[in-house]
Amino acid sequence: MRVRDALRDAEQRLAAAGIETPRVDAEWLVAHALRTTRSGVYARLDDDVDLDGLLTRREAREPLAYVLGEWGFRRLTLKTDARALVPRPETEIVVERALALIAGIESPRVLDIGVGSGAIALSLKDERPDARVVGVDVSPEALSLARENAVRLQLDVELRDGDESAAAEGWDLVVSNPPYVDSLVGLQPELQHEPRVALLGDGFHERIAETANARAVALEVGDGQAGAVAAALIEHGWRDVSVTLDLAGAERVVEGRRA
Repeated sequence: MRVRDALRDAEQRLAAAGIETPRVDAEWLVAHALRTTRSGVYARLDDDVDLDGLLTRREAREPLAYVLGEWGFRRLTLKTDARALVPRPETEIVVERALALIAGIESPRVLDIGVGSGAIALSLKDERPDARVVGVDVSPEALSLARENAVRLQLDVELRDGDESAAAEGWDLVVSNPPYVDSLVGLQPELQHEPRVALLGDGFHERIAETANARAVALEVGDGQAGAVAAALIEHGWRDVSVTLDLAGAERVVEGRRA
């Protein structure tokens, strides 16, 4: 099928499947199949392209990042698959706040709890090469994906099995995007394809607030959770507790300092 026809067909099928951005997704799929950019697609409208496998997966509401096999996050392009969550734009705000919290600290020691694909840990190492960054996760599958990304990007991050108890070891910064979803009911169907261990959970923020031995913490939170997490930080002796909004205006990052 010619590219111009494939774009039209894919857009129609994805719209019928309930995809919110069918044209954009169609462009991404065609670009991936042609090994070009989205803008490059329009220079090849008369070329032939086969989208059948890619389009079927996206129609089934598999996340676009999994279908493409990689996804951009800040300055990095990460390998993405069902072993870990899709890196999301709101999590880039977590990295932004983490960098601010370690600014001025020479060779800071940073712990990323729930490292997943490595998005936060690898971005911090990329943007603060002097930092000693450690990422922990309870999922062997996620750790394997993070290691693959570290090797691909040639970023020296220590990755190991572990949970929030690692926060007690002593750090300049503890950062985390922990599981915070109560239920997948009513949420986007794409979430059904992502690892539940990384999505569903409760109490992780509070345990980090209680156990973290660090100069500072930065925690991603779900919608409506910022107030409770901020209160937990204050209760456990954290100072200068503040909340940062994401690009959509939602309260997304809660942070605090010890000194």
